Amino acid sequence: MLLEKRSVQAREVIDIVNGIRAIMPRTGCRKMHGEVNRQLILRKIEPIGRDRFFEILRERDLLIKRKRRTVFTTDSYHRFRTYKNRLKNAIITKPNQAWVADITYLRIKNDFCYLFLLTDDYSRKIVGYNVSKDLSVMGAQKALKMASKQANGAEAIIHHSDRGIQYCCDAYVKQMKKHKMQISMTEVNHCYENAKAERVNGILKQEFYLNEVLPNYKSACKMVTEVIKIYNNNRWHQALNYMTPEAKHAA
Repeated sequence: MLLEKRSVQAREVIDIVNGIRAIMPRTGCRKMHGEVNRQLILRKIEPIGRDRFFEILRERDLLIKRKRRTVFTTDSYHRFRTYKNRLKNAIITKPNQAWVADITYLRIKNDFCYLFLLTDDYSRKIVGYNVSKDLSVMGAQKALKMASKQANGAEAIIHHSDRGIQYCCDAYVKQMKKHKMQISMTEVNHCYENAKAERVNGILKQEFYLNEVLPNYKSACKMVTEVIKIYNNNRWHQALNYMTPEAKHAA
């Protein structure tokens, strides 16, 4: 009876995991554990412990294998002014109080394109993005324009980034000042001061297949739009007590 019960539980777990992975192909097992148990209870199946959950996924080769990125997108050797880190001592208590910015590459056939992201520090929601064919400032400007539209007139937003030329150049600084933003940047050799932005980049690439070679630029743009919609509305965060970014942003 116990073996039969465990067998039924295992089948239900795999069914739930496959359903989640159909939407979020590489979401981590720790993130899924709570949702799997919620769905098991709805199916009148006993919740599963974490060790047993990992054991089932390991037996079926369903654990996620991480990959490392190999392309650098930051050029911090330039003539433009840099700014102090305003974010590290800030107390963030609501959405649109601080945004973190970063750039990552996407592989397309025989080339690269670049994803500019602005993520809300409080909710982890991606509030602005742009897929650009190059690393020029225009990609960053378009992402900032998108983010500003959803901010409902919020002022004094802390804009935090690395010291890349895209964020330090005159055109981008002018755009930030137009929106009355507080400019914040990582300090020299402090690579961990923009960890949240880099973490979101990693999630999109590792969990949603944005690290694969895409057919062309148009396909990359379409996939990014679909992935960000799923990330914002469906991807749980442990740091948010397993809420989604959209739910936390709206709370």
